[in-house]
Amino acid sequence: MLEQRPGTRTMKISEVKNQFSSLVNEVYRGETRVVIEKAGIPVAVLVSAADLPRLARSDEQYAERRRVLEAMRAPFRDVPDEEIEREVAKTLGVSWNGGSPSDRLGM
Repeated sequence: MLEQRPGTRTMKISEVKNQFSSLVNEVYRGETRVVIEKAGIPVAVLVSAADLPRLARSDEQYAERRRVLEAMRAPFRDVPDEEIEREVAKTLGVSWNGGSPSDRLGM
């Protein structure tokens, strides 16, 4: 059976204050997540305790991916971007005219 993900609601902080107890119960039951806004700006999110380990794992995976990318990038740190782009274009068999990346991708 597929796990049903809770929906997400956006609420003003004043509304959250007034409904905090019932919101905590809804979040606990997995019915919702709440994005809390202050002056129209998202400032916090109310999520269940069950979501926290998933968020932590996601943070760890992101950090590991960043480390891998940085390790791959390190040997080329002193190589100009244009030279890398020229060599990649040559390897892919496409022409390179020095335009922007979006120009080269036809965007």
